[in-house]
This record gives sequence, C-alpha cells and structure tokens, in this order.
Amino acid sequence: MSLKASEDSTDGELVELACGGDERAFGYLVQRYERAAYSVALSVTGKHEDAEDAAQESFMVALERLDECRNPDRFAGWLMTIVRNRSRNLIRRLSLRDTDPIPIGATSSQPTPDRVTETSELRGQLRAALDELSDIQRQIVLLHDLEGWKHREIAERLDLPSGTVRSHLHFARKALRKALKGPVSADI
Repeated sequence: MSLKASEDSTDGELVELACGGDERAFGYLVQRYERAAYSVALSVTGKHEDAEDAAQESFMVALERLDECRNPDRFAGWLMTIVRNRSRNLIRRLSLRDTDPIPIGATSSQPTPDRVTETSELRGQLRAALDELSDIQRQIVLLHDLEGWKHREIAERLDLPSGTVRSHLHFARKALRKALKGPVSADI
C-alpha cells in the first residue's frame, strides 16, 4: 500500500514522500510552515521584504537538502534553523544596503497626517522594543502573539522545553510593556 501526500499527512510522511520525488508533499510542507518561516525570518531581519526573501530562500535550501533532515518528524525545527541561518546571512549580505522604508502614507487609503505620524512613531517604538529582545524571545513572541502558536507547538518546533518557551514569552512581554510605556503609546 503506497502512501499519498495529503494535508493530514505527518511531517515525517511528507518529508519521506518529498524525498521520493512527490512534489505535492513538499508543497504541503510549504503551506504548513510558510507563515512560521516568515515570522522567524521577520524576527531576525526586521523588514518585511527581507523576511519574505529569507523565507523563500530557506524553502529552496530545504528542498535541495531534504535528504539531510535526520529526523523527518522534526522537520519544522530543522526548517526553522535554516530560516534563522538564512536570515542572518541575508542581513550580512545586505549590511551595505541601508534604504529608507516606504512611507506609511504611501498606501491607497490615505490616512490623515496626524494618524500617519502616530502610527509611524508607534511602529518605530515597537520595532525598537523588539530589537532589544534576544533572537529567541523575538521569535517566540512573534510565533505566539502574531501567528497564534501554542507554547507546546513553539517548544516542539524550536526544540526547547515548554517551560523555557513560557519563560522567554513572559520576560519578552515584560520588556515590551516597559519599552512601550513612552509618551507616544500613552497618547494613542
């Protein structure tokens, strides 16, 4: 009886099928982890475009090296390691490029100038507060609070004890609350 790739297949089954040439199997893995890969990449790069590039590059590397995944049932942790490494490599490659971000007011729904200023200042504060966190705390906060992952899922994917994940999340939130108590966040 041959196994067919489906959305319900385990990571281990999908990796095995993908190694055997089943393109749909790897497609399911990409669907399953693309948001998490993006979130981890964003926690490292801090920029949307760079995070997209790093996540996409990571999936390409994972596909090329899929036979090197020693424990297919722990594919997610293996992939997130690739994402972190590729993101760091991207930052090093782009360190000479320092471009200005696209202004928030450039969107088609033209907010008021005051709102643009408030949002920009708040985003800057949030970005600065996130930058003060350790890499692992930033990843855990983004996976939990932005992506909605449970502590257990994060622990499994990042190969950390669940209590460590909870501790990192607690201290990261505490640091973010402290950093965001400035005058801008009080006015909003």
